[in-house]
Amino acid sequence: MNKTIGLLAVSLAALAAATPATFAQDVKEISFINCGDELTAGYAGYFAEWEAANPGYKIAPELVGWGQCQDKVTTLAAAGTPVALAYVGSRTLKQFALNDLIVPIPMTDEEKAGYYNYVPETVTIDGTQWGVPVAFSTKALYWNKDVFTAAGLDPEVPPTTWAEEIAFAKQIEDNTDVDGFGVVAKTFDNTVHQFLHWVYTNDGLVIDADNNIVLDSPQNLAALTALKDITAYAEEGPTAYEQNEVRAIFLDGGLGMIQAAVGAVSLLDEAGINWGVAPLPLGPDAKGPGTLLITDSLAVFKGSGVEDKAVEFAKFLTAPERQFEAEMAQGLTPLRPVAQVATLVAEKPYWAPFLDGIEYGGPEPLFTDYIGFQNVMIEMVQSVVTGSAEPAAALTKAAGELEQYK
Repeated sequence: MNKTIGLLAVSLAALAAATPATFAQDVKEISFINCGDELTAGYAGYFAEWEAANPGYKIAPELVGWGQCQDKVTTLAAAGTPVALAYVGSRTLKQFALNDLIVPIPMTDEEKAGYYNYVPETVTIDGTQWGVPVAFSTKALYWNKDVFTAAGLDPEVPPTTWAEEIAFAKQIEDNTDVDGFGVVAKTFDNTVHQFLHWVYTNDGLVIDADNNIVLDSPQNLAALTALKDITAYAEEGPTAYEQNEVRAIFLDGGLGMIQAAVGAVSLLDEAGINWGVAPLPLGPDAKGPGTLLITDSLAVFKGSGVEDKAVEFAKFLTAPERQFEAEMAQGLTPLRPVAQVATLVAEKPYWAPFLDGIEYGGPEPLFTDYIGFQNVMIEMVQSVVTGSAEPAAALTKAAGELEQYK
């Protein structure tokens, strides 16, 4: 995860007849930084298929560990030696676009309509799309049925509202040796994500369509207050834990409830946890099931000389059938409501909560300096869960600080 693996050799079948001189002169390379420690299942075959249909071009992927991936892409672009195509967090697109480092990748109305609600908005700035969505994450509430039973709760009935969630967490804390709910509050990006799940289950927003900061709202005050209230029944010292570390406590039977993605299912089964999963509980202003809608995207960088072909390849790689296969290989929420989704839910009903929250969910906010935004939000959450600030004051302070990053 922490090492650059290097350039991989991908099929040259389409170029087999070329002489060395022809290859050197005519073959154009589309460099592609993909995050992770292995190539996504099926990608090697897709690369070969695209190359066969586009003689004279070769896809040259480089695998970079998650911890270094974003930094490497940014450093190369800023130095004027950009990679042609890169896997990036969609939250970074605004910063790349405003610094003239990437090219727009407009979607037709038909393309936009093919995605779930708000997915195109995760890559849209001032009406223009700047990336092609390639990965999607939503969250749901997992609960430990055995812990519910031990606490005197019905193991088949999860909380559906914040009030119930907090009450259930208290009952678990009071009647078992297990903590009620896993709070994520480490200096880490998913601390922001967990707070945004509360925001989007109460019809809240951080920044509106007109680029106004609207963090300091009644809906978000209720969200931050609920997070403060449930922290009383969380693991000790939540500022020491990020999302995967909280999940590990749940896997060890030390928590009654957590928020997590669908990828937790296989881990829970391996751990022998008697679990259930349901949509995230709702706040008093919610219009319906919600969740933060996080996407990663393929971005095409300026200066490679193959921008047009890189855009073509990005859309080829993420076409509906190929994209769904990649999502299932990685355990990701589908980006599109393709026909296979209904079959998936029928065969594996636990998928439903991760899809139900999309309708009233919301995208990750786009800022000109995402790290600046992230740091402000983390400080706000940490100040509240540690008791050093009250929710109203913390929210007002954070809203003022975000103005410089919008």
